[in-house]
Amino acid sequence: MELKNNGDLVINGLGSSNGGQFNIVTVNGRGTINSDLECSEFECNGSGAIHGDIRAHTAKVNGTARFKGTVEGQKLTVEGTAKFEKNLFVKDLKVSGKVTVGGRVKCEKIKLRGLFKVEEDCEAEIFKGEYRFTVGGLLNADQVNIKIYGECKAKEIGGQTIIVKQHKGSFIGALFKPLFKAQLETDLIEGDKIELENTIAKVVRGNQVRIGANCQIGIVEYTDEFSQDKNAIVNDVRKA
Repeated sequence: MELKNNGDLVINGLGSSNGGQFNIVTVNGRGTINSDLECSEFECNGSGAIHGDIRAHTAKVNGTARFKGTVEGQKLTVEGTAKFEKNLFVKDLKVSGKVTVGGRVKCEKIKLRGLFKVEEDCEAEIFKGEYRFTVGGLLNADQVNIKIYGECKAKEIGGQTIIVKQHKGSFIGALFKPLFKAQLETDLIEGDKIELENTIAKVVRGNQVRIGANCQIGIVEYTDEFSQDKNAIVNDVRKA
């Protein structure tokens, strides 16, 4: 994406603009962009609404942003609040704020340290999740690494290596733990190597399966190795 020769778009205060092609787009106040947008860099420090699709090499949301169309790019960082009404396709996604996606998500790498909600499927090569997330469809990644700090949900989880660990929080975090469930809930987990803690699942299927503490599993199906913590519940174990 070579747009450095294009002009910049800056919205300060209350303002609106048509879309188009720009080098740098910055929303500092309360800004609205009324059509499709293509740019090298997009940054929202205030309150922004984009009513079309957006393609940006890099994008950052420090304030509040609402995207009506599909968003595509190389890198997206959300430290504020972002709502995507359709799909989100970026190579590198980092969330330390709050993100909601009305469609599906496809990335190479996802790193979460905030709130993340996806209505449909979420696909990545590497998925690292801390704090809380909800995936309405399939969470699929080659490497899934989840640290349970709050309530996490996905309809199904698939991957090569799937590791779910209880977050070892601070003293302050322990004080607030009763306010929400610190567990992962899903119908199905399927992968090659699976290690679980604090997980509720109907079916777990893999080659090497380790069910750790505070798990409630309906059925485990494994081919090579299986182990179960004394503080875990597994209703049925089947070796393929």
